[in-house]
Amino acid sequence: MQVQFWGAARTVTGSMHLVEVGSKKILLDCGLYQGRRKDAFHRNRDFPFDGKEIDAVILSHAHIDHSGNLPTLVRSGFRGPIFATSATRDLAVYLLLDSAKIQTSDLKYVNKRRKRQKKKLFDPLFEQKDAVKAISQFQTIDYDRQFNVVQGIECQFRVAGHMLGAASMELDLTEGNTKRRLVFSGDIGRPGVPILRDPEPSKDADYVIMEATYGDRLHPTGSDDRKMLLEIAKRTYESGGRLLMPAFSVGRTQQIVYHLNNLKEEGLLPDIRVFVDSPLAVNATDVFREHVECFDEDMVQRILEEEDSDPLAFGDLFYIRSGSQSKKLNELDEPCVIISASGMCEGGRIVHHLKHSISKPNNTIMFCGYQAPHTLGRKILSGEKYVKIFNRDYEVKAEIVRLEGSSGHADQAGLLDWAGEVHQHGDVKNCALVHCDSDAAQALKEKMEASGMKNVLIPDREDFMNLG
Repeated sequence: MQVQFWGAARTVTGSMHLVEVGSKKILLDCGLYQGRRKDAFHRNRDFPFDGKEIDAVILSHAHIDHSGNLPTLVRSGFRGPIFATSATRDLAVYLLLDSAKIQTSDLKYVNKRRKRQKKKLFDPLFEQKDAVKAISQFQTIDYDRQFNVVQGIECQFRVAGHMLGAASMELDLTEGNTKRRLVFSGDIGRPGVPILRDPEPSKDADYVIMEATYGDRLHPTGSDDRKMLLEIAKRTYESGGRLLMPAFSVGRTQQIVYHLNNLKEEGLLPDIRVFVDSPLAVNATDVFREHVECFDEDMVQRILEEEDSDPLAFGDLFYIRSGSQSKKLNELDEPCVIISASGMCEGGRIVHHLKHSISKPNNTIMFCGYQAPHTLGRKILSGEKYVKIFNRDYEVKAEIVRLEGSSGHADQAGLLDWAGEVHQHGDVKNCALVHCDSDAAQALKEKMEASGMKNVLIPDREDFMNLG
């Protein structure tokens, strides 16, 4: 029995871990790697194994860096089941189809320029038909119900709190007379975040694979998303500019809308129009309304007590689906807020909005989530004076801000709490830190070991963890 780390090892994206028990092979996640374009191109296309050899995939949640390479896996011959919660499956339908569409659209735009330059044209990583095939292989499982994955592997999903449908996994592995429990955290959420249930640590773990995205930092204490949103919205209204918010279509967008809705209901938000410009975010918001099992008590009570009130809608909020409507937003001669994907500015409509807005000083770009190294979002957030958008240089004159309290990931303290609970209620032989850069992993490792948690590993890509 062993685990081999093929993604999100000393990096934040591309989650993919190969578990082998006897002759059976399964993947925990199959995400897109996001980073330097050349590296991403090869890593996402070239699997280190034959897709036909994989018996099953267990998916922690629907974010593209965890689910986005499933169509490529299917394209390479994978025909097994993809296990996920029902909310994850419903979101993945839209995320995977949207990813295929964005790739085709963005590639068409890029290839048009490359053709004029007489350069080799790029092929899409996968197409819509591959996404549809992957979706057909999903099998949904509720939280806290044990299910058989393949011979020798049983699993249960636990609430991870990171996004709608997100799960940690408890994998009970059996080979001959040897039994082990492997826990994969998925992405660990933050307690007390609006809408979603809090994360639930697992018990009886022998081995752990744990995310450590924010292993080297604490979220600001006393940070108030509502207050900051209100201040920037007012400033945008007064300057006559626009507030661009690159946001993940699933999770972050709904949280922002929730806060803006509350501000509107309290009469605090100025008369400024808010556009959610992402067909995926529109569809994802509809999925949110269907999965009350993922909501925290406050959200459930609000729905029950205010039957005519939709926490994800208000008078000046407009959901944009069509491309023609999206293009018209750049012709607006009035202050506005535009929430659009992708969250790391690596594709989608937000890139076009940035092209039109980033060089105007009365505009603001507000980041609402983690920006992986080498992405356009990280370059803008880190203060680069010029950035490339569609292979052209644009001077950054817009104000750049970060919504500090908006992250869906637990910070160092939250990770230590989660790990402490797992270690307290288990006999952990090894804990591998993934989904983080090296600095974050090392900082969390030192804190964990100082708290009495031993045998903390920081695997490189291709490394193994022997499960005994």
